[in-house]
This record gives sequence, C-alpha cells and structure tokens, in this order.
Amino acid sequence: MSLYIDADACPVKEEAERVATRHKCQMFVVSNGGLRPSQNPLVENIIVDAGPDVADMWIADRCGRGDVVVTGDIPLAAKCVEAGARVLKHNGEALTAANIGNVLATRDLMTDLRAADPFRQGGGKGFTKADRSRFLEALEREMRAAARQ
Repeated sequence: MSLYIDADACPVKEEAERVATRHKCQMFVVSNGGLRPSQNPLVENIIVDAGPDVADMWIADRCGRGDVVVTGDIPLAAKCVEAGARVLKHNGEALTAANIGNVLATRDLMTDLRAADPFRQGGGKGFTKADRSRFLEALEREMRAAARQ
C-alpha cells in the first residue's frame, strides 16, 4: 500500500503525512518542484519535469489496487479509479467507480460554462477547517480499507 499525493496546490500534505506515518505507509509527494522536502523517511518527494500533466502521469502510471491517491484533478482521479486505487479529493470526498463518471461530466460542463462567459467573476469556495477535518476522517477510512485489499 502506498499513498500518492498530487502535491501542486494540495492543502492537506501535512495531514496526509501524519496519517501515512501512523499507518507506516510509503507516501509519494509528486510535484513540479518548489515544495519543502519532508525529513520523514516514509515520505519520498518526487520532482517531475515541468509540463502539463507530468505529475499526473507519474501517479497514474504507478498507482493501483491497494493504493490511495489524494488529488483535486478529476481526469487523474478517473485514471486512478480505473487502475483500482482509492481516490480522495482534498475535502475528503471519495471518488469511486460509482461516481467518477458524473464528476467528470460535471467538470466538463462547468468548463464549458466558464468558457462561454468570459466575464464570470469569482472562483471556487475556500478550503475550511471542516474540509480539513472531513479529509482526515476520510483518509483514515480509505487507508484502513486499502490495507484490507
């Protein structure tokens, strides 16, 4: 069992490291660089080449059944679910074979709506303490489930 973190813009790296350490699980923090490396021997920082989706491809090529992936990238999540990994968004929402199709369709629809209205203002909602707490609870649950696989 390994824990993969799509680390660029990930707000829960420290929380994920604590859970991985508790489970004595290897954690891969994958990014294009610019992150402070962890001194934890269970954490391996993977720096990939700059470019679109390079970190995503690194994770997708390696994850599989019994692994847990943390990402906000929906196309990456779909690839990981297809490979048999358990996938969580940063807010603790699980992405599974049962819901990934709808999540992808919604993402595509929202992309089209944003493209159709270039004057649309605002962004996503902020990351809250409740999101962080939900993530920790969900990651613990997914790590236990992955260990049983």
